[in-house]
Amino acid sequence: MNQPGPAEPMNLWIVVPAYNEESSIGATLRRLAAQTDTGFTLVVVDNGSTDATATAVKEFAAGTEAFDVRIVHEPEKGTGAAADTGVRHAIGAGATHVARTDADCLPHRGWVAAVKRAFAEGLEMVSGPLLPRTDEFPLKFWERRLLPAVIDLAALFGRFRPGNQDPLYLGPYVMMPGCNLAITADLYARAGGFPRTRIEDVHEDRALVNRVRYVTDAYGLRRDVVVYGSVRRLRAFGLVRTLGWYADHRYRPAVVDIRLSAGDGR
Repeated sequence: MNQPGPAEPMNLWIVVPAYNEESSIGATLRRLAAQTDTGFTLVVVDNGSTDATATAVKEFAAGTEAFDVRIVHEPEKGTGAAADTGVRHAIGAGATHVARTDADCLPHRGWVAAVKRAFAEGLEMVSGPLLPRTDEFPLKFWERRLLPAVIDLAALFGRFRPGNQDPLYLGPYVMMPGCNLAITADLYARAGGFPRTRIEDVHEDRALVNRVRYVTDAYGLRRDVVVYGSVRRLRAFGLVRTLGWYADHRYRPAVVDIRLSAGDGR
């Protein structure tokens, strides 16, 4: 599979895995419709939802002409499985580049344009800042300042984490959250893609980064590739336990994903 040449237009698809996100996905879809660049196709992966997630996506699709919207179904439980299904569906339909965000996230209005600029610069995989959403829960001033600092600290820790060390890696470890990640179709195939796992077992975004590091060093962060992430897990677990969850699941809650509506977990 060859990367598109300069004369070949970029065919960008956006993948959004979703499980029981009826109450949240509407905001994500509206933010995608408000992008400054709507030159993409959207595929939502319904990961066995038991609520009206698929209905919400269909209603949105019927009311927008900004871009094409597809729904695919993945019954195998897991963010890794759902994301992989979505990316492979996109590539099979002709995508040359794929970006992923999640159904509880709000990409910055310039996110798509920034992703395309990063690819035009020659990157094969790109990510950027993950900032806290402020519309779900009231955030205190110190929380708005602390949360980005905690993410930066986690990224620094990741560079020295033993699991991210291997002399065969072609480049340094870079934290790229799955809700703010874009990759070429060619690199996804070469690296093997997201592991088809559950988030309880493996952080699939970290695994993909390390798979990519074996085959290229053409990846990096861009400050203008911004996504705002949900703080619902932080509200449910607390800061220390949330950090433990992301640090190799040292904290394992009975309910992994917290829903804004009825506490439905995954």
